Amino acid sequence: MNRNISPKKVRWGIIGTGGIAHKFAGDILRVPNAELVAVASRNQAKAESFAKQYHAERSYAGYHYLAGDPLVDAVYIATPHAFHKEDTLLCLKRRKAVLCEKPLALSILQVNEMIETAKANDTLLMEAMWTMFLPHYQMVLKLLKEGAIGNITGLEADFGFSPHYDPESRLFKKELGGGSLLDIGIYPVFLALSVLGIPDEIEASATFFDTGADSSCSMVFSYSNHVKARLYSTFLKQTPTVATISGEQGKIGIHPKFHAPSSFSIEKGGTIQRLDFGVNTNGYSFEIEHFSNLLLNGKTESPLMPLRTSKRLIQLLDAVREKIGLDY
Repeated sequence: MNRNISPKKVRWGIIGTGGIAHKFAGDILRVPNAELVAVASRNQAKAESFAKQYHAERSYAGYHYLAGDPLVDAVYIATPHAFHKEDTLLCLKRRKAVLCEKPLALSILQVNEMIETAKANDTLLMEAMWTMFLPHYQMVLKLLKEGAIGNITGLEADFGFSPHYDPESRLFKKELGGGSLLDIGIYPVFLALSVLGIPDEIEASATFFDTGADSSCSMVFSYSNHVKARLYSTFLKQTPTVATISGEQGKIGIHPKFHAPSSFSIEKGGTIQRLDFGVNTNGYSFEIEHFSNLLLNGKTESPLMPLRTSKRLIQLLDAVREKIGLDY
């Protein structure tokens, strides 16, 4: 790992200058233990414009330049899914801590290679599953662990919106890992994994665009205690994008958008209590602060989003892809 990290702030670099990178960069500016120092794009003009907007000192036309910058402690990977592995390895081999946007990669084989490289270089790697770090989500997990609604009896979650169809967009290009499953279906799957664990059986069906990317995906995860998680993702229509966790003594409903900064209600004994959380950032600030603290304290893995969780998540996504006949 980089042994010359400031004792107070982690110096961040960003690879990729798309929409999510802009949101992430905006939140770095609001995190006390982090600062943005460099950005890389394949286009020099884009890199310079991005760096100027978020007050980064350096901009690069080429990812290898940022990976080799001695003043960069941590790198956020914000490139399309299909490039996550190569961009992450580029940084890990130079002992740059990596926060890689979800999904960590396209398959368990790629994820395993990334994890092995991180361990071989004694370097921090974490999947940027921002939902895990949001206050409302942490509170939901805490209440469930405490048995607030008794034993869980079922779970439902959806995520759908209707983007303009452009076969050249990364959202619709199968070779870039496009499609609803990896882009947004990962959130309902992550919810089921973090609440119920690994299912005993998976059922899944999907519809497809002409590009071969999935346009929608319906999943049912079945567990040995007869609990089922019903999950859905789609690029064909706007859906409520909510989650409901039912228990023997009540239920928890996470309001739209359940995966982003939100609120939830707990219904129990004929009463409904709503819990709101005053988040004044884009929501990425929580994972940025967590990751920065890990790095400042010399850690190589997160206790909240450990690498074993990323392995289980991609294994579930691989299993769903096998069921629907989707191969990248």
